[in-house]
Amino acid sequence: MQIMRHPPVKTSLEPSNHPYLTGPWTPLHEEVDVPELRVIEGAIPADIDGIYLRNTENQVHQPLGRHHPFDGDAMIHQVNISGGKASYRNRFVRTHCFEAEQIAGRSLWGGLMDPWGTSVRPGFGAHGGLKDTGSTDIIVHAGTAYATLYQCGEAWMLDPVTLGSRGKAPWVPLDGISAHPKVDEATGEMMFFNYSKHAPFMHYGVVDRTGALVHYVPVPLPGPRLPHDMAITPNWSILNDMPLFWDEELLGRNIHAARLHEGVPTRFALIPRHGQPEDIRWFEAAPTYVLHWTNAWEEGDEVILEGYHQAKPMPDPLEEMGRYSHMMAYVDEHSFQSRLHRWRFNLKTGETREERLSEKIVEFGMINPAYAMHKSRYVWSTTTRPGWFLFNGYVRHDTRTGEEQVYRLPEGVYASESPMIPRKGSTAEDDGYLVTFLIDENTGTSECAILDASDITKGPICRLALPHKICSGTHSVWVEQEQLRKDAAFHRERLVSA
Repeated sequence: MQIMRHPPVKTSLEPSNHPYLTGPWTPLHEEVDVPELRVIEGAIPADIDGIYLRNTENQVHQPLGRHHPFDGDAMIHQVNISGGKASYRNRFVRTHCFEAEQIAGRSLWGGLMDPWGTSVRPGFGAHGGLKDTGSTDIIVHAGTAYATLYQCGEAWMLDPVTLGSRGKAPWVPLDGISAHPKVDEATGEMMFFNYSKHAPFMHYGVVDRTGALVHYVPVPLPGPRLPHDMAITPNWSILNDMPLFWDEELLGRNIHAARLHEGVPTRFALIPRHGQPEDIRWFEAAPTYVLHWTNAWEEGDEVILEGYHQAKPMPDPLEEMGRYSHMMAYVDEHSFQSRLHRWRFNLKTGETREERLSEKIVEFGMINPAYAMHKSRYVWSTTTRPGWFLFNGYVRHDTRTGEEQVYRLPEGVYASESPMIPRKGSTAEDDGYLVTFLIDENTGTSECAILDASDITKGPICRLALPHKICSGTHSVWVEQEQLRKDAAFHRERLVSA
């Protein structure tokens, strides 16, 4: 395997036994290019032509206080698959905070679990004291990849092909943007939201295909909240106000402790894509918290939303984990008990109906992207190792029949969030592939793996060796080469006409 290594970054991280700085969460500090990955099993399907990007958290410097897995610096891993071959590269996201700490040679900001005042420089986002790592989400809009932070920060732009830095997005509002903006490829628009500790506490916006902010309005809330994701349909954007948010009394003392507020319902804000605050339709539902939605669409008088309902948003500490007991519980799906769920909002009556779609503990699901904003049947979710934020398998849900396929990875092997790739020329919703990165703790290696989306029980149908063991992380995205060509042509035409 031909490997081109880039100059090393400065790091001051010391060895530790922290559960999220070791094993599958051991930070990676090496940046490389590999022109062609070696196939170690099967063959790369010839009907795949696109790019897989995955965001991971990699702590570079010794933490100032207690470390949380979401504190690490963003590193994007990329596999470019075309013509039956695949290349690989990885790069840190050069945020302003990353560059500042490279200059200082040490950590300058505290983390999610640290008390106010730990950071030695002013912080960012809704929290107000964190480092803007950009290490949560990764999407592609109009030919640019955006890395974003879960508690609102800048949107950090990269070239999705070269992973070269394009700096921070110039259109981002003062309150930043949350992770999980949503892209409508049909219109070229990207919808986003942010939240803060000052009134009106939430905003919603739209960025057009040229990269211009064309719509930005308040979504007034009763106080500071902690939404994480949003959903879109052709006509509506769906935001939420859930009863798990910062304790108001503690927040007054700059203690950011989230708790479940008993008696407070879940609320959904349906706003027309370019609507005003007075156009918002509010719907109430049973109290819960939801990290991620899978899809939303319109059906007659109803808007349907699917995602992962938590039965216990404020989980009990995992006492066996000692000093990490609270942290481990809040990132453990088996502790907060997330299951696939459906909400139906009736625009005529204002009523909400709910239904459970699966009894399995799952999260981080994907659908066939061709069915985004339209009625979909299949969801590919990840399962996790109990007690840990580590993906150890998949469930393929048929939401029409209730049938479920399950594939469990070998012990000690962990996956990544895995986009569904429609097969070229496919006509069935489940005709395609899942693509993922695997971390094998048994061998100390990593791979890129491809699964048959119509039958995940077969396991990987193709495995590609990666040049190093990667660190685990959060979100990923797949972008078709055809879409990148369309975006490039659009921008060329703009330049010519200008």
